[in-house]
This record gives sequence, structure tokens and C-alpha cells, in this order.
Amino acid sequence: MLRPDGLFFDTLSKKAAGPVAQVVAKDGYYDTELRGKRAVVNGLFTMGLTFAADINLLTSASNFKTWFPDQSNDDIQLGVIQLQPGVSREQVQATLASFLDPSVRVLTLQQLEAVEVDHWRNNTSFGLIFNLGVLVGLIVGGIIVYQILYSDVSDHLPEYATMKAMGYSDRFVVGIIVQESVLLAALAFVPSLVLSIGLYAVLANSTSLLIAMTAQRAVAVFALTLTMAAGSGWLATGKLRRLDPADIF
Repeated sequence: MLRPDGLFFDTLSKKAAGPVAQVVAKDGYYDTELRGKRAVVNGLFTMGLTFAADINLLTSASNFKTWFPDQSNDDIQLGVIQLQPGVSREQVQATLASFLDPSVRVLTLQQLEAVEVDHWRNNTSFGLIFNLGVLVGLIVGGIIVYQILYSDVSDHLPEYATMKAMGYSDRFVVGIIVQESVLLAALAFVPSLVLSIGLYAVLANSTSLLIAMTAQRAVAVFALTLTMAAGSGWLATGKLRRLDPADIF
């Protein structure tokens, strides 16, 4: 990158960029053009795609002016400060924030990640699409569980009526159905999780996006699944809760 037209290329960029990484690994450089000017890729790095970019390039501030001469050197969007081991991040953050302009935000890596996630989740269409996907999945799953349990209740209505005639409360009888719904959801979650991890791997490999099933996400989905199943189970017992044993016998 020491040369005035040097660039580093992200090895996880989309394949539409061409065999850049392969040529650089073999020959040490790759001649190309950027904004109508000569550019030479003479290094590689690995970062991965984002929703904002399909190809990532890395260069120095002086080289950046070669292709973007109208860009001011004072127009800095993001800067990185590397601390020595043992230095308190919070103390440095507070010190910098005390004298910098309020328009400049001093964030730790974790805070920057949270800001980025919040932006893409709440201020773009990507968050809306994924949230709608979760909502639709819960609705479809709830309908399926409801249909299964409603059919079960209808098929065994005399047995449940007998239990109510023997003195078992509605709460006890309905609890059986709700437990069944939760059990169905719990048993289905394990193979679904394995399938999801496989789909994540396929999606990450095909798009080069950094996608992974985290433990926190798996727990959240499991909790939502159990809630959905319990709610569907309770709704499926509407006929049972209104049942009078005398109507059956």
C-alpha cells in the first residue's frame, strides 16, 4: 500500500469483483481501475460483506485522495484509537469526550457495534423485513400447533368430558393440552435448531455475510416458540372450556 495507487482487497468480497484475491496471492499484485484511474491491489485482508457494500477496499489517507480528490482531509467519519495494555477504556473515553466537540462520539467497540445494529435494525428496511419474517413464522407456527391440538381435543372430547364429570377442574384439563403444546414445541426445536445452523452456514458461504447462530438468539427463539405454543394450546381448548359433560352423555 506504500505505492500511491496501492489498495488492499477484501478476500470475502463478492465474486463479481473477479479473481482479484487469487491473482494477488499468485502474482503479488492485480492491476485494475478505480473511478477511471489506475489502481493496483497489492495486499489482501479479510472482513466480509455488509448490507452497505459488496466489495471492500482498504487504502491510506493519502492514497484515498488519488481517487477522491474532492474529499476533504478534515472530513473524517471514523477513527480508531488503539490503547496500550492495562489502560482503562472508560477513562480514556470520558477524557476524550470532555474536550471534543459534541458532534464527535467516542465509543468502545461494543458500543459501536450496538449503534450499528440499532441503525440497521430500526432505521432501514432490512430490520423491518427480518422482524416481519419472525412475526410470520410465529403466526404460521401458532396456526399449525392450534390445528393439531384442536383436532386432538375434538377427537378425545368424550374422555375430557369424563374427566370433568369426575370433578377435574377446567384448569387441570386445559393444563394437559397446554403441556402437550409446550412438549411439541420443545421436541421440534432441537431438529429445527440443527437445520437453522445448517442454513446459516449455507447463507454465510453463498453471500459472504458474517451470519452465525448465537446462543442468545437460540434462547430467544426457544422462549418465543414456547410462548407461541402455549398460547395456541390455550386457544385450542376453547371448546373444552365451554364443554358441559351433560352435553356429551
